[in-house]
Amino acid sequence: MARQKLTPAQIEDINFQYLPRLTVKNVDQYVSKSAQRSGRARRNLACVTDVSYGRSARQVLDIFPAEQKGAPVHIFIHGGYWRAREISKSHYSHIAGPMVTAGATVVLTDYDLCPDVRITEIVDQIRAAVVWVYRNIGQYNGDRRNIYISGHSAGGHLTGMMIATDWTREGRLPRDLIRGTAPLSGLFDIEPHRHSQLQSDIRLTAREAKAMSPMVLTPVARAPSILAVGSAESDLFHWQSLAYAAHLRQHRIQAEYVSTPGDHHFSITDRLAKARDPLTRAILLQMGL
Repeated sequence: MARQKLTPAQIEDINFQYLPRLTVKNVDQYVSKSAQRSGRARRNLACVTDVSYGRSARQVLDIFPAEQKGAPVHIFIHGGYWRAREISKSHYSHIAGPMVTAGATVVLTDYDLCPDVRITEIVDQIRAAVVWVYRNIGQYNGDRRNIYISGHSAGGHLTGMMIATDWTREGRLPRDLIRGTAPLSGLFDIEPHRHSQLQSDIRLTAREAKAMSPMVLTPVARAPSILAVGSAESDLFHWQSLAYAAHLRQHRIQAEYVSTPGDHHFSITDRLAKARDPLTRAILLQMGL
């Protein structure tokens, strides 16, 4: 399929809508503070870092075990548009606190990045991480029959791809392996990014964009989903979650769209570090906590 020809104005709008660094001030400062908060969380919580689930150096997990055995498991997938080396799992340790305190085992995952790999390979790596968790999380007090997944931005996209995964083909795992999801500021139709500033790194083809867009894939997991977007985010970020929620509902899957007051693209994840925040409470309730 030939690449659609867009006008310079259309391309500019795609970049404006989908690249939060163009509209959110002091992003680097925000990322630095997030890393500092997460460092403190790792010092204060029991955790096992950089557990390998694959062959490459970036295919590693940080695990925050629950105190009691048989705990629900929450996997969080960071974003960074599949390519940002300044963002990793180590920036999100602070979200583990409220979940561990409530009784969950928390897993944060890293993965290889574009342009070293393609988005298709990243999706395969996250699938491998989920398979690893299913097979091994009992060592960390987690219940493999009770796995939940959330992710931010590109991590929201990867969460959507896990919803579309047939786990019976991934080592004969249960079809209902995923019990609930919570994509934050997710990307579910990635076709527009073939025309954005990201393209030189992500190198999307039309075929790959379609194959890797949860918006056009049949969801396999029947798990309920919470789709949250910061109220200050762009119209197209809201459209992505609204449209994907409708897509899930068309397949008779419970999907709740939430606009979190006052949040921009980077601040929305801070809510998960606050035990009393409504978004945190909704995710804990989803896990039965």
